[in-house]
Amino acid sequence: MPCLGMPRDSIPSGDAQIFYRRFGTKTSRPPLVIAHGLSYFSYDWVEIAAELSSDREVVAFDLRGFGDSTWSQTRSYELNHFSQDIVALLDHLGWSDAVLIGHSMGGRICLVTAGWKPERVRGLICLDFAPDVAAAGRRKVAERIGRQPERFESIDAAMAYHGHHGVAADSPLRRRWEAFLRSAPDGWVLKRDLHFRDAFRQVLAGGSAPALPVDLWAIVSDLRMPALFVRGADSDMFASATMAKLLAANDQVSVVEIAGGHALMEDNPGGVIAQVQRFLKTLG
Repeated sequence: MPCLGMPRDSIPSGDAQIFYRRFGTKTSRPPLVIAHGLSYFSYDWVEIAAELSSDREVVAFDLRGFGDSTWSQTRSYELNHFSQDIVALLDHLGWSDAVLIGHSMGGRICLVTAGWKPERVRGLICLDFAPDVAAAGRRKVAERIGRQPERFESIDAAMAYHGHHGVAADSPLRRRWEAFLRSAPDGWVLKRDLHFRDAFRQVLAGGSAPALPVDLWAIVSDLRMPALFVRGADSDMFASATMAKLLAANDQVSVVEIAGGHALMEDNPGGVIAQVQRFLKTLG
């Protein structure tokens, strides 16, 4: 069960309030910032963040539009907005730089931040994210999020929609979903702005996903700091063939594969912790 007694706060960034959870105490070692993926939030990283904070400060935050961060009233969800939120968080904490750890969509956000603001990034770790997203995983995500109803009649209905049936009332999984839902007059709402559902609905209706405003591979090639890309061996989002492409792109890049699927923090938290700690040792 996640330990939720750590300090929690929020800061303004653009038209959003960014919620974060803080772990550890200040040391000479570089702090860590953890960014979650599209179907997750900072709650999912509490146990890993707590373990990594034994010798440094760690922050796990909710992306704008997710979890306990506020939704952007102007639907400002471009990569530059998410990246600016990380910089605002670093400024608020008084950190000149940090190691960024991003899972899935969070990996994309951390990657562009490393490219755009290299002076603020000591190192980069992307968990089951690479610039090329495998087609099978992309379609699966589009189906699940794009067909999501606006409201669920119950917590059990929300869990069932996401493939969880017969979950015990006192289980950690149920507590997780209770934290990722908020009550509404006529049911329960996911703590994720419907902007993301609507974008995938357009794709499912025959449209195409909007082109990214930045060349992610060019950013990988130009990275100035050590970067680690971690692939889940059973991932349907990060193709194994992409590992060699990453290694060839930049000698600052290292790549490793560990047991687990896309949700590495759920499937193999110990493996994630071990890889992060191994990477941190190389930074001194």
